[in-house]
Amino acid sequence: MGKDFAEKSFWAKKMFARADEALGFRISEICFEGPEERLKLTQNTQPALLTVSTIAFGLLEIEPGLAAGHSLGEYSALVAAGCLEFEDALRLVHKRGRYMQEAVPVGAGAMAAVLGSTYAEIKQALSQVRKGIVEIANWNSEDQIVIAGQKDAVEEALTMIPSARSVLLPVSAPFHTSLMKRAEERLSLDLDAVEFRDLKFPVITNVDARIVSRGEEARDALKRQVSRPVLWHSSMMLLQKESLDFIVEVGPGRVLAGLMKRLSRQWPKPPTIFNVEDWESLEKYRQALSGSSGND
Repeated sequence: MGKDFAEKSFWAKKMFARADEALGFRISEICFEGPEERLKLTQNTQPALLTVSTIAFGLLEIEPGLAAGHSLGEYSALVAAGCLEFEDALRLVHKRGRYMQEAVPVGAGAMAAVLGSTYAEIKQALSQVRKGIVEIANWNSEDQIVIAGQKDAVEEALTMIPSARSVLLPVSAPFHTSLMKRAEERLSLDLDAVEFRDLKFPVITNVDARIVSRGEEARDALKRQVSRPVLWHSSMMLLQKESLDFIVEVGPGRVLAGLMKRLSRQWPKPPTIFNVEDWESLEKYRQALSGSSGND
């Protein structure tokens, strides 16, 4: 993950070195060589994703009109916007991952993606669960919603949601639920100890699906984000109101670009959408941009 960026860009190589120094261990080695089990530990996954997405954004060499990040990605968006220093963000998300993992014992929590049911149908089903806590964690699209909570409660909920397909996610904790309250409290202290500057360009917050420009607004949103759902669908609907023509997903994976493509099909003027996760996709983006009319 991110290895070809480091091999082809001296700046990207330096960014990985900065990440290694800030964290006190070689996140670059984990990104490049694994093993996968080590990379999947959330305390490693979070700084790894932040590093690669920050590098991918820097290689775009643009300043967006508006940005958003899904869950951890909100930190990447704030680094890009000059609100957070790269090193501060790395240390924060490393702690964030550890606090989230420690909030619930391994194996006690679960998350599941529910496909094909409405928000209202899922909320109704969750209200009837009796085996424990289960809540909506991510509202990703009209027909893709992630639920999370205590494992038995999640499994019970999946039997009660009508006409849905579901996939248990390979994660070790029920992120973005009230079970993360202890992690939120611990992280809040760390967030208060770090400087948040006003943003060079606005960012949409997960927790409120609201556009912010001030550093203190961004800090407050990150505090509340840990134990509350990611309102991604509402956040993306804001992009239509802002009339954006050109949207780029940065960092490993293409999930967000896929969600955006499906959502924007209903818009009067769908935007051009790219993902940049490696050198090959970066080159495709650059070629497309050089051949465009310049409206982005």
